[in-house]
Amino acid sequence: MPEGIIRLGQRLVGTGQKALLAAEVGQAHDGSLGLAHSFIDAAASAGADAVKFQTHIAAAESTRDEKFRVRFSLEDDTRFDYWRRMEFTPEQWRGLAEHCAQKEVLFLSSPFSLEAARLLQELGVPAWKVASGEFDNLPMLEFMASTAKPVILSSGMSPWSELERQVEFFQGHGCPVILLQCTTAYPTPLDQVGLRVMSEMARRFKVPVGLSDHSGTPFPALAAMARGAALVEVHLTFSKQMFGPDATSSLEPAELALVAQARDAFFAMDAPVDKDGKADTLAGLRSQFGHSVALVRDLPAGHRVAREDLALKKPGGGIPWSQAQELEGRRLAREVKAERLLTWEDLEG
Repeated sequence: MPEGIIRLGQRLVGTGQKALLAAEVGQAHDGSLGLAHSFIDAAASAGADAVKFQTHIAAAESTRDEKFRVRFSLEDDTRFDYWRRMEFTPEQWRGLAEHCAQKEVLFLSSPFSLEAARLLQELGVPAWKVASGEFDNLPMLEFMASTAKPVILSSGMSPWSELERQVEFFQGHGCPVILLQCTTAYPTPLDQVGLRVMSEMARRFKVPVGLSDHSGTPFPALAAMARGAALVEVHLTFSKQMFGPDATSSLEPAELALVAQARDAFFAMDAPVDKDGKADTLAGLRSQFGHSVALVRDLPAGHRVAREDLALKKPGGGIPWSQAQELEGRRLAREVKAERLLTWEDLEG
């Protein structure tokens, strides 16, 4: 694989490639398998390249001591109960992965326990997405590293020193790394998105970089792609009025479609243009829009041409101004009107 390019399934990510757009479903399905499948259809229709879930196994990742970050659930007494309600069975997860394959989008999911990572490994995920809060989940991270699959690292809770350790750790196991700038705030104020951090990440680590956005607006994703992001991840919801902790931090399908259209447009506009070759193909237009020497007024035959008699007028293809000096002092062989271009045949000798 060329330097700076990483393969995720059939998709190439990195230098010279179209930005990969991942639609993060997260917990937007609220434990409904049918809704989870609906999000795959919506993301694919909008033009996303990947659909990303979160794989939770309550007993493997949480305890009843875990408190709600924000108490939003009306039916779960504890965070543990909420994670348990978000679970799907291995077969249900397999169905979601197969649905993604049918829609020709990548199936990705962030595991939150070693058991969840093992489940996703059995499903053949093409890459690992490490959520910001999993920086200290060493058993899970070691398992991920042992597979040598590409790793997508969100940086929301990690300072530079920790990012350096994580990148070194995964690269030391042969895992290609993609780094995402991420601000852990829901929704993220625009002045905290931190797009300039992507450039610093690329400079420090020499890996593909991108953005994991929680702003609830399309602007950070658009700006990140315009800055050359290799991967952009945005949360997806059917409506910002839906239930759930991430609804206000998400894009609706029409907004996701706008971002996907912009991704295609940015990639097209970044294509190389041969200025010399382009000039050759535009010869006709260059003549039409160009300029040639003409007279400022009607002049009779025998008039000796002076510089003040000359002007530049459309179209091109006649005598260029660079040869105007050769016209000075020459006599007109016939009367020449100012309404047409001057030609060499209009001159004596």
